[in-house]
Amino acid sequence: MGKHAIAMSPTREPKAVPELEPPPQATPTELFLPSIRAALLLPVLGLGALGLALFLRYGMIQNTPLALACDAGEESLRCKIRLAVIMMFVQNCFGWTAMIAAGVQFWRPNIVAFGIGLIFALFGLVLYETRASALAVALLVLSLARPRPKYADN
Repeated sequence: MGKHAIAMSPTREPKAVPELEPPPQATPTELFLPSIRAALLLPVLGLGALGLALFLRYGMIQNTPLALACDAGEESLRCKIRLAVIMMFVQNCFGWTAMIAAGVQFWRPNIVAFGIGLIFALFGLVLYETRASALAVALLVLSLARPRPKYADN
């Protein structure tokens, strides 16, 4: 048939009815997804960061005998690590680093920013910086719905 089909009606004269054209097909965009190697490496890094953060929290920061010894003036490596982690918590280093990395990941998705954001977000969630770290996790999850960057096409 041509551009218009003719519709016949018993009581009326024929009139032109336009044919409907199918809507244009949308081109699917590829989403940012880690490769198989990265998908296997990220949970290992995440579990390692989670384990280290739990050790720092319960083994060093909330360990009462160690806290009393460090406050009394002991200068061991454990006391220095404990003090460094506490100072990083006071300065919100874990949460802000996770937020910056998650923002970079959301803006220009890449696996390095995703890994750094994940590790520091897990540290922040365990080490009392829940607001910024939770927002960083939300940005990391949203970044998986972003299109793949054009430079990643090989």
